[in-house]
Amino acid sequence: MIGIFRPAPHTARLSDDKIDPVYKRLRWQIFAGIFIGYAGFYLVRKNFTLAMPYLIEQEGYTRGDLGVALAAVSIAYGLSKFIMGNVSDRSNPRFFLPFALLSSAAIMLILGFVPWATSSIAIMFLLLFLNGWFQGMGWPACGRTMVHWWSHKERGRTVSVWNVAHNVGGGLIGPLFLVGLALFGADAWHSAFYVPAFVAIGIALFAFIMMRDTPQSVGLPPIEEYKDDYPANYEKRFEKEFSAKEIFFKYVLKNRLLWYIAFANAFVYLIRYGVLDWAPTYLKEVKDFNVDESSWAYFFYEWAGIPGTILCGWISDRFFKARRAPAAILFMGLVTIAVLVYWLNPPGQPVIDMAALITIGFLIYGPVMLIGLYALELVPKKAAGTAAGLTGLFGYLGGAVAANAMLGYVVDHFGWSGGFQVLVAGSLIAMVFLTMAWVGEVRMERRAMQLKAAEEAAGA
Repeated sequence: MIGIFRPAPHTARLSDDKIDPVYKRLRWQIFAGIFIGYAGFYLVRKNFTLAMPYLIEQEGYTRGDLGVALAAVSIAYGLSKFIMGNVSDRSNPRFFLPFALLSSAAIMLILGFVPWATSSIAIMFLLLFLNGWFQGMGWPACGRTMVHWWSHKERGRTVSVWNVAHNVGGGLIGPLFLVGLALFGADAWHSAFYVPAFVAIGIALFAFIMMRDTPQSVGLPPIEEYKDDYPANYEKRFEKEFSAKEIFFKYVLKNRLLWYIAFANAFVYLIRYGVLDWAPTYLKEVKDFNVDESSWAYFFYEWAGIPGTILCGWISDRFFKARRAPAAILFMGLVTIAVLVYWLNPPGQPVIDMAALITIGFLIYGPVMLIGLYALELVPKKAAGTAAGLTGLFGYLGGAVAANAMLGYVVDHFGWSGGFQVLVAGSLIAMVFLTMAWVGEVRMERRAMQLKAAEEAAGA
């Protein structure tokens, strides 16, 4: 596959008078490509959750069975984000991302139009696994693009704005489902699959037109040179492609802070998907929401994350001086409170239920974004996809799988109270690992300062 998506070669450098206008134009163009392109992935990622109430009612599946099928997306996504993240570090994202999005849309079309696709848990698991694998190729391609086109000092705000593509795409699934029901009839619940898929196909073509590989591939200097913004650990050799072995063993697997945030990510994702994936079912069964209300609740949960993510990134830069862990801890503490309200509020008070769900959505995507950004900052840019892939591996194989499969069976055997106890515990554990990362970061900075002082003293 690396041969198919081989990185674009460097081209002759543009004249000095062309560098600035071309850089500015292409950065806006490329950002539009990765933002809208990544939003497209969310149109064809979580459609299955909207179909689950119908599969329970009309096909007789249990919540636990469907949780197992849904877990296939998370299992495949976690593996793919790590494995294909390494491939993406050595690939051209302009081809890598659209190919993955088109493939994911094709799986949704099969689920929407082919009757046997939803005839058994095994078949649904296989199709959702394939979808999850293609989904796992999206984030690394965007991560590689951002570290090559935006410098260290501007990357925080860039990533925080780009990250709301999650919410734009994810929030549109509910309204698109309602459009499908309106166009094809109240019983056309399969439109949850095929209507968003057609939109995703158009977005894949848009992304291909807008995206480019590295600045050097279009005759521009590296972003560090253009912005005169060189990270402390920057070396010119970082502009060369690394081998897979070098990326894995030299820059990723030996990075202790990266492991801390990977474990934290598992529990952040448990909350993120434990609330999101089961919202339509929980609201229908416990809070007496109808399909329209549940679909809009899904929409507001996702779109509330847009201002929340940007605020979290701003707080991280403004009040914690670019430290990612303390801002994430703050937001996770507030998430815990909102989850308790969402759980303990009695039925018959839909305004409070909706407000709690919106609050969770507002808060949870900030830590998700910061952990992804933290991973990008802990390694050279040629290893960014693999570093993000490690956190994604834990987030999806640990947190999202537990949110899908384990939570479904917990609810089957211990009721929704048992499920929410798991979510609250997971939120607290996430804060513990984030605290460990924060402490480790402070200690490393102190050692670096001491070493620098010792070198200066020796030189004097």
